[in-house]
Amino acid sequence: MKKRQALLLSLLFGAILLINSIISHSYPLQAASSVGKETLTMITSPDYPPYEYYDTKVGERKIVGFDIDVAGAIAQQLGFKLKVMESDFNGLIPALQANRADFVMAGMTPTEERKKNADFSIIYYEAKDTIVAPKTSNIKTIKELSGKKVGVQLGTIQEQNAKRISVKVDGIEIKQLNKVPEVIQEIKSKRIDAAIVEDTVAKGFAAANPELEFNVIPPDRATGSAIAFPKGSPLVEPFNKVLQQLKDNCELEKLAAKWFSANTIADAASTVPPAKTGLNIDFTRIIPDIPFILQGIPLTLLFTILSALLGLIWGTVLSLLKISGIKLLGWFANAYTSIFRGTPLLLQLALVYYATPQLTGFDISALQAGVLTFTLNSGAYMSETIRGGIQAVDKGQSEAAMSMGISYWLMMWDIILPQALKNILPALVNETIGLLKDSALVSTVGVVEILRSAQIVGANKYIYFEPLLFAGLIYYVLVMALTSGASVLERRLRRGEKRAL
Repeated sequence: MKKRQALLLSLLFGAILLINSIISHSYPLQAASSVGKETLTMITSPDYPPYEYYDTKVGERKIVGFDIDVAGAIAQQLGFKLKVMESDFNGLIPALQANRADFVMAGMTPTEERKKNADFSIIYYEAKDTIVAPKTSNIKTIKELSGKKVGVQLGTIQEQNAKRISVKVDGIEIKQLNKVPEVIQEIKSKRIDAAIVEDTVAKGFAAANPELEFNVIPPDRATGSAIAFPKGSPLVEPFNKVLQQLKDNCELEKLAAKWFSANTIADAASTVPPAKTGLNIDFTRIIPDIPFILQGIPLTLLFTILSALLGLIWGTVLSLLKISGIKLLGWFANAYTSIFRGTPLLLQLALVYYATPQLTGFDISALQAGVLTFTLNSGAYMSETIRGGIQAVDKGQSEAAMSMGISYWLMMWDIILPQALKNILPALVNETIGLLKDSALVSTVGVVEILRSAQIVGANKYIYFEPLLFAGLIYYVLVMALTSGASVLERRLRRGEKRAL
């Protein structure tokens, strides 16, 4: 028993050291600053080239783009160190409200609705909206969108402009998607007729997809990109002064020329010409970026192993509480299981990630939030499986142990639980496989695992299918490896039973 306890403690200690090591070295993009410190944290959505995107051609995971250079110039002028973290676009303002970052730069337009939740700098770049559509569609003006289905990115100024256009033009159906590459893919799949996209981004997609074209929508009001801050932030004034200086000395104009020139956008969109097949799929386009996608494997495995191990421990505790015979403990365990099994996992993840800093003051990282959420969630599911395994063990063994004077908890630890875990091994493997696949959900809070890496490559290359299909292959190989390992373990356990008999 002492050896088993020592082994369990060693595993827990090792897991804690491992996650701290990974987070501090391999996952540096986490919010750690606050107003007034030497280091300020910028949060962005790096799937919007050439504003911000991952440079997948370099060994390190580095976010580059127009906004990153502007932020770097401001940091140099004001003398602070810049730290960059990421999130989906619709999670940027909530991140500010949760004090996870000091400012947002993501090509964001200061709308009246956003101004209710954040303060904004002066406009540092003005862009135009365009209609992206197939060349054969003859959709070039907003009037020609009548009766059409139009795609937009959720939470963007383009979504609001599309709603405003739908008031002027009858029959427009708006479809909201999380990312611009998804919007473009919907056009190519003929699920929508057109999309409203910013001109600098539309140029890249048109260059990578010759069957598409874009036409500029004449602006009916002044729009542009600004920096967002938490309400009442003291950073607004100094940032505005530097932005004005960068405008006056033409530095912003130089950066815009660097990132928004036709050659730069063409380079970002450059891919091997797609194969001339009906599917229009060519994996050679992502060959240079495969190492970048593969870098997501260690983080995915670390996340899965930690979540499965801690979830098993927590699930075992919950199952023991349910069968303890103590009504209060049983009620707690059952209520806990009901809550975590009855609410969406994605909702739980968002609450843990965004609410923890506000409620506790602890700046939990995206990876830590993912592990904690999946541990709490998988523990609820595993508790029922483990409880069933315990109750399946022959009652005669527990009665014999108690007749020999063995305490209840010692009996459970040394006699009942080992047999129960052996009986429910297939169910535990299925739960672990589910955790491995569900790990893709942590990409919504900025963890760059396998799926997020594939989405980044797709955004950079202005393509969709190839990176996701390759990511699917990686997940399949990992699941098959896990299944094979579990089968080997199960066979060895059966051999051990036969020898014992």
